[in-house]
Amino acid sequence: MRAVRFVRGIALLVALFGLGMGEARAQETLAVTYVKAPLNIPSILERRLGLLDGAFSGDVTLSYPELTAGPQQTQAMAAGDVDIAHCLGSTSALLAAAGGVDLRIVGIYSRAPEAFVILVPQTGGAASVAELKGKKVAGPKGTVLHQLLVGALRQAGLSPADVTFVPMGIPESVAALAGGAVDAALAAGPAVPKAEASGARILATGQGILEATTVIAARGELLRKHPERVTRFLEVHRQAVERITTHREEALRITAEEVGLSVEAVERMAALYDFDPTIRPSDVEELRKTRDFLFENGLLTEKIEVETLLEK
Repeated sequence: MRAVRFVRGIALLVALFGLGMGEARAQETLAVTYVKAPLNIPSILERRLGLLDGAFSGDVTLSYPELTAGPQQTQAMAAGDVDIAHCLGSTSALLAAAGGVDLRIVGIYSRAPEAFVILVPQTGGAASVAELKGKKVAGPKGTVLHQLLVGALRQAGLSPADVTFVPMGIPESVAALAGGAVDAALAAGPAVPKAEASGARILATGQGILEATTVIAARGELLRKHPERVTRFLEVHRQAVERITTHREEALRITAEEVGLSVEAVERMAALYDFDPTIRPSDVEELRKTRDFLFENGLLTEKIEVETLLEK
């Protein structure tokens, strides 16, 4: 009987100890946002091929909140629900940092000036940006696309006051254009070829106006407590970027399946993207331009120092 009690006691201790360890492991998590649009091939490969899960297997559990809008991502970071915003618009990163969100830019996600566009109807639409004067333009406010519109208008000798800006998301903007509710729409990613197939055409792109930079941002607390996790994450991200070249057919096929486009359409769009995560001097300058855009349009009350947000 004593032997039975001893064995039972040991079993109970093992069970309790094991439970405690399980709870500790469960608490070791890393929340990385999963954003497919505009055409985030590295993120798609990391998720579909299990690259991140494999790299963190055994000590950290990955979760992938599908928060696509920039403000959603930064609000979740502020609440501690997201550790890494994987593909965050530079405007959202700057606005969040200015608002007190503890985040750091740890890499560049992409640069794709020609992938961000202004759409008009194929028939009867404006023939030039100058012809948008007095027209309605729909798009997401305070974003890279909004910055593109302002830059294009200024290039054409106009000001933002010369158009009626209608704030709405990309899908809603494209739908409003198709329905004739607005005269132009701001769009990026798979929404562009789909809109073209439905009777829209590209009036202007970001080429010569802006780089359309998106970034990778991490919570400051994560960097302070677990910098090695950010390092590991970035290593896997670089591998995914390299895989686009070394396993191109596979990368295009998987991305096409994920975003609902043909492989041919994805291949054409992929050529517009620079996914090198290195933070270059030109990227810092582009972030300054974005900050100035936000300040000049009343979205920032003061100019923040971009360099203070960078973790190189």
